[in-house]
This record gives sequence, structure tokens and C-alpha cells, in this order.
Amino acid sequence: MKVLVINAGSSSLKYQLFDMDNVMVLAKGLCERIGIDGSNLQHKNLVKNISEKIEKPMKDHSDAIKMVIDALTDKEYGVIKDMSEIGAVGHRVVHGGEYFADSYIIDGKVKEALERCVPLAPLHNPPNITGIEACEKLMPNVPQVAVFDTAFHQTMPPKAYMYAIPYELYEKYKIRKYGFHGTSHKYVANEAAKMLGKPIEELKIITCHLGNGSSITAVKNGKCVDTSMGFTPLDGVVMGTRAGSLDPAVVTFLMKNEHLDVVGVDNLLNKKSGVFGVSGISSDFRDLTAAAKDGNQHAKLALDMFTYSVKKRIGSAAAVMGGVDAVVFTAGIGENDAAARAAIVEDLEFLGISIDAEKNKVRGEKTDISADGAKTRTLVIPTNEELMIALDTVRLVENK
Repeated sequence: MKVLVINAGSSSLKYQLFDMDNVMVLAKGLCERIGIDGSNLQHKNLVKNISEKIEKPMKDHSDAIKMVIDALTDKEYGVIKDMSEIGAVGHRVVHGGEYFADSYIIDGKVKEALERCVPLAPLHNPPNITGIEACEKLMPNVPQVAVFDTAFHQTMPPKAYMYAIPYELYEKYKIRKYGFHGTSHKYVANEAAKMLGKPIEELKIITCHLGNGSSITAVKNGKCVDTSMGFTPLDGVVMGTRAGSLDPAVVTFLMKNEHLDVVGVDNLLNKKSGVFGVSGISSDFRDLTAAAKDGNQHAKLALDMFTYSVKKRIGSAAAVMGGVDAVVFTAGIGENDAAARAAIVEDLEFLGISIDAEKNKVRGEKTDISADGAKTRTLVIPTNEELMIALDTVRLVENK
């Protein structure tokens, strides 16, 4: 079966076409500036190693989807003869609220629930829904599957996901911890079990998705029991531009003393904080590392705060599971930044975590970087959210 994976943003749309019989990517691309002047599609045929950039107006996501299909079926740089070869479409959806603890084939009820989740993710869910509707219009007989960033975390117990606020506010607004990056955490946890040669149902795994946005998840017996992100992706560890966890009174203090409204303080904590805010330089960890080597103390502090916050979350994840069999590093920083990995696991020997300096020099490759004799395995596993979406899509479509 060939599966088209769609990740629709407000003005962009990423896609990959998988041949799931051979588990390989045939083509991938990006539509940029949808609804904006200068819109274009960047397409790669991975079979023939051909790239094509097409500049053409895209007034909405329907135009973008049509351009994607045209590119996939083009005689010169396409990879399929016609749309009939596409057996299903898998959509990344950011927020499924409490409605979805798994991926679902999209029908009227699913779309109604997605609409009800819009207040929880007003920037992300609307374009996700638009992408689904565009595909339904152009491919009316092709099964559409929604794969949710939040679904994997729906196994958390109430003691982990509830906030200590009046219960009626939870009932009224569904204010609780949801967690994000769930597709990535699920994928690397399963890959870790394969590397360890044990059923995931017998393992305690801590997955560290570390990038511009970062989250740490405790996966016990194959299920999420806790995660660092909360009601929104702002909570948790220090991130690129997000503050992470902080005293809630800081918010009201800043609003009062900096004369910020709700929009202003939200913008400050989401887009101007994190390592960018502390360093005053960049949210890119490569820039910070270079600046720290040149003696910039703010850059060094930002890096130290990040690794310290991740270290603490690893400790708390091990505590809630009663131990840990493996720690997994994934995403941009987790896969590529050896110095960050080393700083994070430093002093965690009491948990059986110890890495080999030579093995840790790896970048972007699936590797066991544990020191000889380490009780707890430390793994680097590149994430593949698109493949996880494709796998879930095939599972649901073939079993419907």
C-alpha cells in the first residue's frame, strides 16, 4: 500500500509518500507560503534523486494538495502514474484532547471532535482540519486517518495529568496535562525495545525528544505514565524560545510590572524566552555552543540551564516508574549534540546511566552509546514521525 502523509501548517504543508510494502519513502516535499505571495512547492523524487521547485500561486490548502498530487503523478519527476495508487492518507493532527487515545479513520464524528479541540490548539488544529478537508475533496474515496500528537499520552493516570486547581475548572475547560510529541515518543520507545531485544511491555523507557521544542516522557510497559509538556507545549524543560516550567506568579508579575496583556505575556514566554531569552543570541544550540566556546557566559548559562532541566526530568521519570531500563535521545539536539547528551547524563550513575565518550560522538544514527557494564542503556534513535503516521494509517485501514 502507498500512503501519503500530510502535515498541514497555517501557511505550509509537508508531505511524504511511502511505499509501505517495502517501507520506503518514494517522494517528499514542502508547500510554502500558502495564501501568501510567492507560494511554491519543493518536491523530491527519492527514487530517481530528482528535485523540482515549482513556483505557483496557492490560495488555500486545496490548491496545495492539488499541486502535491500533480507533482507525485508528473511524468518527469513524479513517482506514481495516477492518484489510484494512493491507498490511504495519514494526517498529523496536533491536538486530540481527551477524545482520542489512538489514531482514527476520519469520519463525521471524528471531524466534530477535532472542531471541539480547536480552543486547545487554535494555531495548529484549524490548518490540520483544512488539510483533511482538502484531501477529502480531491480524493473522496481514499481513507483518511488522523494521527494525534497527544494520543500516546492519554494513558497517563489522573494523578499525573490533573492540575491542583478547582475541579470544576477541569470539567468546564478540560484544563489538564495533555503532552505533545506523542508520535515521536511512541516511535522511538518501540525502536528502543527492538534494540534491547525485549517486549516493550516489560520495559521502563525514558524518551527525550530534544529540539527547539523538547519533552521527556516516561514509558512504562509500553504506555506513557508521565510527560513533561502540559496543557500546552510551553510547559516542561527549557526550550529554544519557550520558558518551560516556571512559577505561575511570574506571569501575573510580568503582566503588572511590564504592562503586558494576555497576548503580550504569551508571546514573551513562548517566543522570546528559553535559551534565546537567556543568551540574547539565538535559539539555535549550534550558535550557543560556538558563543560559549568564545567565552560568552550568557550562552553557557543557557546551555547549562537546558541540560540541567532535562537531567531533572529524567530523574523524575525514573522515580514515577520505579526505575529505568533505557534512556533514549532523539530529535535535532538529542540525535546530533554529543556535548548536550554528555552533560545531561553526567552524575546519573546512581540510576545506572553511564555513556562511552567515543560511542557518544555519533550524529543522527541509531546507536547504543552506553559505557561497558552500564546497568541502564543509553540509546540514540533518530525519530521518524512520518513513518509512525504511515504505520498507524496502514494498521487502521487494513483492519477496518
